[in-house]
Amino acid sequence: MQFTKMHGAGNDYVYIDARAKDMDWPALSVAMSNRHRGIGSDGLILAQESDQADLRMSMYNADGSEGKMCGNGIRCLVAFAMKNGIVPAASSTVTVETLSGDLTVTPTVEEGRVTRAIVGMGAPRFAVDQVPVIAPGHDTLVDYPLSVGGDIFSISCVSMGNPHAVAFINTPVDEVPLHELGPKVEHNPMFPERVNFEVVNILDRSHVKVRVWERGSGLTMACGTGACAVVAVGHQNGLLDDDVTVSLPGGELQVRWPGTGEVILEGPVEEVFEGDWPA
Repeated sequence: MQFTKMHGAGNDYVYIDARAKDMDWPALSVAMSNRHRGIGSDGLILAQESDQADLRMSMYNADGSEGKMCGNGIRCLVAFAMKNGIVPAASSTVTVETLSGDLTVTPTVEEGRVTRAIVGMGAPRFAVDQVPVIAPGHDTLVDYPLSVGGDIFSISCVSMGNPHAVAFINTPVDEVPLHELGPKVEHNPMFPERVNFEVVNILDRSHVKVRVWERGSGLTMACGTGACAVVAVGHQNGLLDDDVTVSLPGGELQVRWPGTGEVILEGPVEEVFEGDWPA
C-alpha cells in the first residue's frame, strides 16, 4: 500500500489515498504510527471521496481512536491530494469534509509544491455541552481550578471541533512534566470524550509558547486545533490580540481570531518521504 509521510510544524501523519479501499484503519494506524516497529507518526490520515466537498478527511490517532479534526493534518492532506491528482493540482481553494464540518483550505504553491496553507477552522465553541465537559453549574468553563498530580492548573475549555483544556501558566512550559500530567488530564472523568491539554506561556499579547498533550497521540511537536484553542481562549479572556504567533516545539503557527466568526490557522506543509507498506 502506497503512503506518504508528511508533517506540519513537526505534527506528523501518514497519508493514504483511501478511495475505494476498505481496511481496518484503526489497527493500521496503530501499526504505522509505532515509532519503533512502524513508520512513526502521530496518526493516520485518509483521503476519501466526498459527496459534499472536494474530498473527505478521515483521521486516526496513534492509539487507533478516530479524531474529528486536525489543523496541521488537513493542510498536509490538501497538499497530498493536489500532488496525487485527487483534486486538481491548480486548485486555489479546496473544501474538505471532516467530522467537524466542511472546512476550506487555501494552499500556497512555490516551485510546483504546496509549502504552506491557510485553513478556516470554524468558530470556537465555549459552551460546556459542546466541548464537552461535565461541569455542573457552569455554562462555560473559565479559569477552573483542576488538580493534577498535586498541582493546580486554571483551565479554560473550548471545542475547535475537538475538546481542549487550556492552562495559561507562569512556570516555563518546558519545565512542566507533561508526559506525566497529560494522561491524567486527558482521562479525567470530567471530559467524557477525553481532552487535549495545552500549557501556555504568554510572551506578549501577540506571541505565545505552547506545549500540547494530544488525546490519543500523547506529546506532539505541534497541534493546529490546540494553537487555535489557545488563541480563542486567550482572546476571550482578554489576554491576547487578534493575530498571534504560536510557538510550539516543532515550529510556529499563525492564528487569527477577532473574537467572532471562525478561527484562521496558517502554517507550513512538509513532505518527508513516500513508501510502500506491506499488506
